[in-house]
Amino acid sequence: MSRDVSLSRSAVLDAPAAAVFAQLEDFHAWEHWSPWEKVDADLNRKYSGPERGVGARYEWSGNRAAGAGSMEIVEASAGRQVAIDLRFSKPIKATNPTVFTLNPLGPERVEVTWTMTSRRGLLLSLFARVVKLDAMLGTQFEEGLESLGRAARAEPGTGQR
Repeated sequence: MSRDVSLSRSAVLDAPAAAVFAQLEDFHAWEHWSPWEKVDADLNRKYSGPERGVGARYEWSGNRAAGAGSMEIVEASAGRQVAIDLRFSKPIKATNPTVFTLNPLGPERVEVTWTMTSRRGLLLSLFARVVKLDAMLGTQFEEGLESLGRAARAEPGTGQR
């Protein structure tokens, strides 16, 4: 069994690439579209660094379902790509580089691909034997992409606050 794991989902969104990019590069906006923001109504959030773009940082801690961790934007190519250093500290320590790639299909449509990779450790290998991670997380990625499109249409330039 390979130690490297990659999960990816794509969707065509009816929103301008710039509006989608604005949602991705601003962690404050994630509260309105990320599927994991809904798992704990009392989620603790901490933002640091720049308001958006490279160096922007987001930390969370919550209930058992939300866990705890941090994200930092390590690359942001306007309207094209956002790369994130995603680290979980609970329930299982893991580092999962995550990349959103945008492929504009016209002024009001963009294909977005959400890819998360990781190195499978012993705990994840055991967990993966019981739970189909691609199916479980893939569904959440699909829901997130759909919500991302709605959020980009609602607040096309600046993200929601």
